[in-house]
Amino acid sequence: MASWNRIARRIRVPLGFAFAVLFLWLARPTPAFLLLGLVLVVPGLVLRGYASGYVKKNRELTTTGPYAYTRNPLYLGSMTIAFGFAVAARSAWIAAILVVLFVAIYVPVIRSEEDYLRSVFPEFDAYAATVSRLLPRMVAAAGSGATKGVFSAALYRKHREYQALLGALGMYAALILKLLLRK
Repeated sequence: MASWNRIARRIRVPLGFAFAVLFLWLARPTPAFLLLGLVLVVPGLVLRGYASGYVKKNRELTTTGPYAYTRNPLYLGSMTIAFGFAVAARSAWIAAILVVLFVAIYVPVIRSEEDYLRSVFPEFDAYAATVSRLLPRMVAAAGSGATKGVFSAALYRKHREYQALLGALGMYAALILKLLLRK
């Protein structure tokens, strides 16, 4: 399993680009479904952007901001965006493939990252006991310091999270182009 964790970490980004080609081929967008997809895509982008402004990778265990509600707001945002695109594409095949990909790729990656955090930050186990892995809590975890953290636009830029927004705009442009070319 450890070897698959390493492989999953390495292939997730290239696999995403390959999936984008399949996605565009299978997509059957309509104006209504493009708009409906935004109901998931926009909050997913906001969550990813918000989370990236809190995380200080490898320097401290981030438990504030969205990390007081879920241990993996970046992945939750990515999944929300992806399923929003499945809606926009109006394809059950895309949704089914996404479920398989997320289970095969993100579950091992999350577990591997948690093993790393556990080895580096002794307080991780206490944090993990109060904050769920993926599905968010309705209120911030007690003692999480949710109100102590402050969003940092510098961290947002450092993590280049704006690339998710640019990617989403590009995919929507491709879906709109496909819609227009089909008419």
